[in-house]
Amino acid sequence: MADHVDANPKAHPTGNAVKDPDNWTTGDQPMTGAQASYLQTLSEEAGEEFDPELSKADASKKIEALQEETGRGE
Repeated sequence: MADHVDANPKAHPTGNAVKDPDNWTTGDQPMTGAQASYLQTLSEEAGEEFDPELSKADASKKIEALQEETGRGE
């Protein structure tokens, strides 16, 4: 009997589906407006200074770190 194949592969993304921000082709571009807004909120909650000059990749990494620190990533 064959293994069941899910008709919707997006329902179960693989671990490598999420690229490391260091490998983003656009990672060195300025962060997006959405990233800036969320990062500013997280920075205020964590009592850290917001850096508006971060790249997309660096903003993503900072957001992830602050989510862990503030408990918002859960």
